Formats: sequence, C-alpha cells, structure tokens
Amino acid sequence: MKTKTKSWYQLLLKTTTAAILALLMFLSSSLVNHQSDALAGSRKSMLAQGDAITDPLAILRYALPIDNDTVRKIQADLEDISNQLRGKRWGTISRDVKDAKNLLNYRREQLLASIPEERQSQASALLEQINTGISKLESELEAKDKNAISETRAEILNQIGQLEALMVTGFPFAIPEEYTNLPQLLGRATVEITTTKGDLTIVVDGYSAPINGGNFVDLVQRGFYDGLNFIRAEDFYVLQAGDPPGEEEGFIDPKTNQYRAIPLEVLVKNDPEPVYGVTLEELGRYLDQPVLPFNAYGAVALARPANDPNGGSSQFFFFKFDTELTPPGYNLMDGRYSVFGYVVKGKEVLEELTADDKIISAKVIDGLDNLVQPKAG
Repeated sequence: MKTKTKSWYQLLLKTTTAAILALLMFLSSSLVNHQSDALAGSRKSMLAQGDAITDPLAILRYALPIDNDTVRKIQADLEDISNQLRGKRWGTISRDVKDAKNLLNYRREQLLASIPEERQSQASALLEQINTGISKLESELEAKDKNAISETRAEILNQIGQLEALMVTGFPFAIPEEYTNLPQLLGRATVEITTTKGDLTIVVDGYSAPINGGNFVDLVQRGFYDGLNFIRAEDFYVLQAGDPPGEEEGFIDPKTNQYRAIPLEVLVKNDPEPVYGVTLEELGRYLDQPVLPFNAYGAVALARPANDPNGGSSQFFFFKFDTELTPPGYNLMDGRYSVFGYVVKGKEVLEELTADDKIISAKVIDGLDNLVQPKAG
C-alpha cells in the first residue's frame, strides 16, 4: 500500500492552530514512508508572514523576473482592491484607483523603460487599455457596484500581467551543470488536464522552477499522465497523480532505462537562483518565503519520498490547504516541496476530484517552445 497515515496526524486535524504549532515543534519531521504521502508535517515555524497572497494569478504576476517598481506599485494598488471590497471600504478603494491612475499618467516613461524596443508598440497599446479600464473603475466606484468593480479589476490585472511579461528579457539564472541532463522549462507553459470531473488549467512557472516545471511539461507532452488514476492521501488535503502502473513509482527514461530523479527546487524571494536538493528547514531558513508558495488553493508540486529531497520523478500533487491546518502565511509546506505551478482555472473541478477519478488526458496548450530538452551525449 503506497499511502500511509500516522495516527497522530489525524489528531492534528482536530486541534487549533496554536496546538498544531506546539505539536509540530516537537514531533519528528520524518512522517511518511513513500511518495504518495506527499504532505509530511513540518517543525517549520508558523510565525506570520504578513498578508499572504492567496490568488494564484497574483502570485504568478509577482513571480515574473522583472525589475520595475512602477508597474509593481500599480499592481499592488489593484490587488488591494479585492481585500477592500470585502469590507466595502470605498475610501481606500478610491485611493488605490487614484494612485494607480497617477502612476499610469505620470510614470509612463518609467513603465516603458523596461520594455525592449521591439515590444514598445504592444506595450503602448496595453497601457491605453489599462487607462481605459481605470476610467471604467472610477465610474463603477462612484456607483459602488461591487461585482462590476471586481470584474474590471480582474481585466486590468490581466493586462498588467501581459505588460509585465513584455518586460521579461532572457532567463534569470543559469541551470546548475549537474541538472542539465534533465528537461528544462525556460519560461512558462500552460497545461490543460481533462479529468472525469472536468478540466483543469495549470500555469507552470519555469522562471522559478525550471527543472521541476520542465520535467512535468515533458511528461505531459509524452502523454505519460493520460489515463492515470488520482491518489488521495487521506486527511492530507492533497490530490496526487503520476504513479504509473506496475512496480515503478516514477518515470523510466527510455533513453537510459533509468528512473528519472528530479531534485527539490525552491526559489526564495530575493535569492538569485533556486535552492536545490535540500529543504529550507534543513538550511535553517525557517522564515524565508518561496517565490511560489503553497498559499493558493491548487498549488501544484512535485511529490517525493520523505527522506529524499532528490527522489521525486513523475508523481505530483495538487495542494488543497485547510484554513486551520495550513493557513496562508503560516504554511507548513513551504520550502519542503517544490511548487512549480498553479491551477488557474477549474478550482470547482479540483474540489470534487477524488481517488475514484482519473486523468483522461493532459496536453500543453501554450509555451511548449520554452521546453528545452537535454542535449544528447
């Protein structure tokens, strides 16, 4: 049996967050016996990390490797509107909109300064669309139309994301030589998974996890996941897949006839390149925040044996955090497993999937040109 639970873990599910913290400080971190037990607990500190971002699209926007303070400030103003709408804080929303408008009008040159010349016309067109959206927001704000404000904000942020994508030039770091024998995703790709309950759309972020992302996209392209069943690790708030039929628990590369082992890969905010092969906990970096955290429902990460950070292969899991066990900003998982993407469409499908379901097919619908295969020889 590949999935095993520990009785004390079930007890954790019934405790308060404070009790969880106390228990995790003393319990062993070696909690699982195999890859299917993706969500081993952690003694990692659960101190607050500020207002955690739970929107996967927002996380992906902030994860883009760009350096433009102006566009980040505009993005922050627009992201904040969602929080303020819940409390109907119209004055704060008005200030956010006004600030974003002023930045767009008076810092246009700073925005365009990060855009390569061949993309300038596309960027200018996006800025016009964003300005139009801001004007629309002002009218909706005057009418205090929450639904319209929310929809317009989402449209503008999508355009902001497109503008930020135009600012990306090149790949932000060199892949370590020891991993160049593995597929690499030098950019982003979008994967659509058709299941027995419906479709899931995943954005895979190679800028932050090129090896884990490259492995996943490569296996999708090979058709490896087509027809595989899901695995449910009881009580772990996880839905897992990628375990092939037979005794093998990962992908056997037909070129080498060897198990393709994928390393733990975690890019920490403000670090120049990812940490490979060791958990942040083992490094004593308890409070460091990954660029791709487990804050968002539907984070997609590589499963691995509990005692081997470099033992992952084809198995991956969708993380469905529980507000008590793994509240955003106090997460037990960050730095222990490699997040390489997020479900950006199909959350309602993910909520319904169980071990009785399976993947019908998986395909790369965008970004396949960012996948780089290892050179022969």
